[in-house]
Parts: sequence; C-alpha cells; structure tokens
Amino acid sequence: MRVLIVGCGYVGLALGARLVQQGHAVWGLRRDTEHAGELGSAGIKPVRADITHLGSLPELGHGFDWVVNCVSASGGGAQESERIYLQGTKNLVAWLSKAPPATFLYTSSTSIYGQVDGSRVDEYAPTEPESATARILVKTERLLLDASAKTGFPSVVLRVAGIYGPRRAYWLDQVRSGQARIEGAGERWINMIHRDDVAGAILTGLAQGQPGRVYNAVDDEPVAQAALLQWLSTRLGCPLPAVAGTGELRAVKNRGLTNKRVSNERLKTELGYRFEFPTFRQGYESLLTG
Repeated sequence: MRVLIVGCGYVGLALGARLVQQGHAVWGLRRDTEHAGELGSAGIKPVRADITHLGSLPELGHGFDWVVNCVSASGGGAQESERIYLQGTKNLVAWLSKAPPATFLYTSSTSIYGQVDGSRVDEYAPTEPESATARILVKTERLLLDASAKTGFPSVVLRVAGIYGPRRAYWLDQVRSGQARIEGAGERWINMIHRDDVAGAILTGLAQGQPGRVYNAVDDEPVAQAALLQWLSTRLGCPLPAVAGTGELRAVKNRGLTNKRVSNERLKTELGYRFEFPTFRQGYESLLTG
C-alpha cells in the first residue's frame, strides 16, 4: 500500500514505522523539515506541505491507498485549531476527491463528549462540548461524515482519548515531580490510551474500518483521578499527592475538563482490535521498566 500520514508527529512516526515494517510505502507530511531525519531513519519519506493552503497539496501527487490525518494544533487557540483541523481537512478532502484513497482515517478526540456527570458514553452519545476546540473537532467530523454519506468519500473517524507513552507521560511526570494534585474527591474519570495502541487502532481502522463510521480509541479501563494517582504514587514510592487548593481547583474548572467513561466496545467487537496495553497499569509499567 501507498500510505500518506498527514501530521507525522508523535503518533504518526510510530504508525509509519509499523507500516514500513509491514512492507508499505509511507510518506510523512509535516509543515517543517525539522524532523526529516527522524522520519527518514524510520523508512518514512518526508514531505513538506501545509494542509491549510490547498495550493501546496497538488505537489504531492495522488495515488495513495490509505491516508491518515493525525494533525495536532499546538496552541494558538480556537482560530488556529479551526485553520488546522477544519480548513485543513476540508482542503485534504477537496484534493483527494479527484483520486480518493481506499480509506481516509481522521483522528478526532474523545474531548468532543462534553459530559460532566461521570456517565458512560459510546459513539451514539451526544457530542456537545463546552470547549471551543472540541466544537471545531465536531465540525470536522461532520464534514467528513457528510462527505462519506453524500459523495462516498471513504471517511473513518477515530476518537482518541488522552495519549501517553514513551517521552510523554503527563500523570507519571506530575507524581514524580511532586506537582500532582487531587482535584476535590478525585472522582473525575480519566480516559487514556497508550501511543502504541493508537497506532494499532489506526492500522486496524485503515484495513477494516467502515466508511462513515466512528470508533472510540480508548483503553479498557477509565480510572478515577485519585485511584490513578494512588497507583502511580505506590509504584514510584512517592507520597500520595495533596488535595488541590481553591485556586488550583478554579484553574481546573476554567480548563473545562469533562468527566465521563468512554466505551471502546465498537472498536473491539466490530474491528476485533486487541489492546497491547489494556489498562493504564500495563501501559505505565512498560514506561517504568522499559
């Protein structure tokens, strides 16, 4: 297969390396050339282009069998997010519609579930988030799902939970540095997935995902914040984090964090995906002992 990975960063690099190992020809698109050497070392052909400018895309040529859009907006607020997620995806669809791939997979986020009551949510749950960025992701999903329904564009949407993995372990680093704080009673649910399982879920979605279908990519066990911090503290031999003060809680509330338990049943039952790291325990243990 000829595979294009748009936004070939933390997840894309791991995904591309797996695809290369499986014998696929892989191109990794980024807006800069800073990581060209890293991509090349993994067997990924570096491509420089900016999806927010439609005119830069024809230079890539066509003929891709699979396309993955896993771009991320690093800061810049809602305006930058709209440019990269919504406009960038719109440009990709316009460009690829002339010669559509077999599958176009978009990595969205479970942040689009705006529930704050701790309820269990699946792909049928309402997506009405408070966050401006999450609302842009909802619009981007609708763009792709509408294109699939109206023109047959082969869109598959993967809603990805909080990603952790090698060199990116927020909660572990917070406990280790002593900066972690328990928010109130610590009952807010956290949904996570190891980077390697994100790559694995994308591979499965590319090969088996149904156009116009949405799948949650999250591990088997949402965990309450206090339980996660207690497990990490015990494993590291650190004191249990203190309870957040009033000012810290206000800052958390202002970030608009949600509180829900995201189900991965569709990913497992419809696509047969089997997790390398089914829960945070296996995932963080691999980081501590790897």
